Amino acid sequence: MEFLLLSVSSKSDLDINGYQEQLQIDSHFLCSDQRMDAELVDRLVLQLNRIYPQILSDKEAHRFRNLSVPVDERLVGLLEHLYGEGEEACQEFYRALQIHTEDIYADLPTTVRKRETEEPIQTNTVAVYRKQYVLNDKGPMFFLSCFSVAVGMAVLYYYGDGETFRCTGGFLPCSAARISKDAFVSCADVGKQK
Repeated sequence: MEFLLLSVSSKSDLDINGYQEQLQIDSHFLCSDQRMDAELVDRLVLQLNRIYPQILSDKEAHRFRNLSVPVDERLVGLLEHLYGEGEEACQEFYRALQIHTEDIYADLPTTVRKRETEEPIQTNTVAVYRKQYVLNDKGPMFFLSCFSVAVGMAVLYYYGDGETFRCTGGFLPCSAARISKDAFVSCADVGKQK
């Protein structure tokens, strides 16, 4: 139980060199968290025993699943055993913990500290401005007028008669097309009368 006696305050800067050191820091949290119940400890032991029997043999798994021993003592014994087995055993414990209880894994002191150092919290004194890309600052009316011109040109192209496009005058006499005889009067006819 000597590895559990390491205080977190001596590791305040949390320069974690491996999973063994991470387990050493997180062990107090794991042993005091109420969510680490008998069922969860059994699932962790079973996973480590079934997938990695070289880390946790059948005899050791039976010892850590003994219901006559309180859960706290079994958990402390399991953590000490994993710490003694080395880096790979500690890494597999963290993997099993993440698989079975993502919420406990996310609340571990080392996981929280890693998240805080990777995503620095911004203070209110520094304003963060996102770069805004403005493609057009003229507003919606400009867009509507450009769209109307494009639609008008498309209508001229598809429904206009040959004479409308052959006019040599200014743009205004040939800007309207005859979609149907009842609907529009061509400006080209008005331009020819002048």
